[in-house]
Amino acid sequence: MNWRNFLLIGLFLITSNSFSQINLLNAKDPDEIGVKTQEQIDADNDHPLEYGYVDTRDVLWAKMTWERIVLDERVNFPLYYPIDTSFVGQERRSLYDVIMKSLKKGDIEKVYADSYFTEERTLEDLEASLKKVDTLDAGYEQLNAGEELSDEYIETRILNAADVAEFRIKGYWYFDKRQGELKYRLIALCPVAPDVNFIDSETPDLVELFWIFYPDVREVLNSWKSFNNKNSANPISFDHLLNSRRFSGVIYKEENVYQDRLVNEYINENALMQLLESDRIREKIRDFEMDQWNY
Repeated sequence: MNWRNFLLIGLFLITSNSFSQINLLNAKDPDEIGVKTQEQIDADNDHPLEYGYVDTRDVLWAKMTWERIVLDERVNFPLYYPIDTSFVGQERRSLYDVIMKSLKKGDIEKVYADSYFTEERTLEDLEASLKKVDTLDAGYEQLNAGEELSDEYIETRILNAADVAEFRIKGYWYFDKRQGELKYRLIALCPVAPDVNFIDSETPDLVELFWIFYPDVREVLNSWKSFNNKNSANPISFDHLLNSRRFSGVIYKEENVYQDRLVNEYINENALMQLLESDRIREKIRDFEMDQWNY
């Protein structure tokens, strides 16, 4: 065994220790579980991997794409679960819960109405799309009788992690001619859920709740870990999971001369052909890199 093997083993042990459930084996009280000491905080230096600077002149070719990450797929479960947090520890949350908690705390300051970041939204602006307040029939009977409406006849429905059907992401594929490599940079992220006003209907329409400029939230997503089903002592952060593309996504739009039209706008009512078109776009991007090395 040479020094390289020793180095790899050392890095694996350090990574495993830093990602395991914090202070579980040394806690004297349940409140101490998950709480780092100041020495651990100083030693961890746990920050997202910085993006390297890319000069515009080094980008030989690029393509912007939008993808749909459907949470029904098993490979995407680490983004979806847990949907009921009463049965798990505070260190385990779904991606939607992490985003909403960070929004309410102010760790995420800006959200947008679309993926082009043309209109900024506040948490108050999102209230109508995240919560529905309705009056039951018995409540209307009270009002018609001239009585004061009782709280028990007011129904409040709030979107939660279980309601989120998918995430949509906007990303930039580019060929770095300096390094001779095709790369991907995640630009924006959006949770998608049924319209809260029609959520109890049989086939509610899905709506984009809000878009987030991804580089703004990397620190937040890096501080939360997704569950690793193969080794719970070695989870990875949501930032690492998304940046390393450890998910299954389907391209539903690419930038094009037709005002960035959606795939389903020019391939109507044919799910199979839409899926094949998504694969065609993906292969076109991959083929560009392969063509650079064919003479």
